[in-house]
Amino acid sequence: MKVFYTKTALNAYLDAHKKDKQIGFVPTMGALHEGHLSLLRKCNEENEISVVSIFVNPTQFDNPTDLMKYPKTFQQDTTLLEHAQCDVLFAPDIKEIYAENITANSFDFDGLEHEMEGKFRTGHFDGVGTVVKRLFEIVAPNKAYFGEKDFQQLQIVRKMTEKEQLPVKIKGCEIYREENGLAMSSRNSRLTEAQLQAAPFIFKTLQEVKVKFREEPPNTILKWVKNEFEKQSLLTLEYFTIADEKTLKNISTKKEKTQYRAFIAVFAGEIRLIDNIQV
Repeated sequence: MKVFYTKTALNAYLDAHKKDKQIGFVPTMGALHEGHLSLLRKCNEENEISVVSIFVNPTQFDNPTDLMKYPKTFQQDTTLLEHAQCDVLFAPDIKEIYAENITANSFDFDGLEHEMEGKFRTGHFDGVGTVVKRLFEIVAPNKAYFGEKDFQQLQIVRKMTEKEQLPVKIKGCEIYREENGLAMSSRNSRLTEAQLQAAPFIFKTLQEVKVKFREEPPNTILKWVKNEFEKQSLLTLEYFTIADEKTLKNISTKKEKTQYRAFIAVFAGEIRLIDNIQV
């Protein structure tokens, strides 16, 4: 695996291969786990060169404490990537991406940015759009891979890529879960043992929502979810919604030929966990 820290060195290497090889890209913020590696495996299957980036992007954190506490495990990440047959690791510092201007650009995501996470994390998706656009411009991949755990982010990236007319195919990949159903996340490493025992309740609830959605109206399901979490001493519900997958707007009634997804955000202590399921 080749490791590059600057755009110049990365481009010098990739430019020699772009004419005759497909390049796949997996952007990450490090603290890698099996969920990230599942994206890399998919990338390896579909491309001749796989590039993974590790960059903790400051402009997508609305909470400075969350940024400061974000786990950094670079040596461990490097070992995992080597074993998973990553071809190229790009690990820039903040100046390499933002120079002296560490600010996010403003994007219009056709309203996707105002739903769910956007209501709780001011400016988050402008930060995501800014860094992903810059990484796409640097790496210039044919395909880029994102996990469906951050489904709203996936749709935001798709919209940004379309509006900016970037020649990258966005591939969404299934959520990778622990055996107990908990969606894998870098934040899981910060959970206490008791919180780890409680957290699988999130996915268990989503599975029951999927069953209920066949017969019950969304508002009835919403009340049920709220009641279920009120019984949990270690988990606090921030939001739950059932939304149209394309617009991400919450629904009160179902329509034919429309795909819906249930979204949830929960606090375990100060750790924020998100998950979703197609219903």
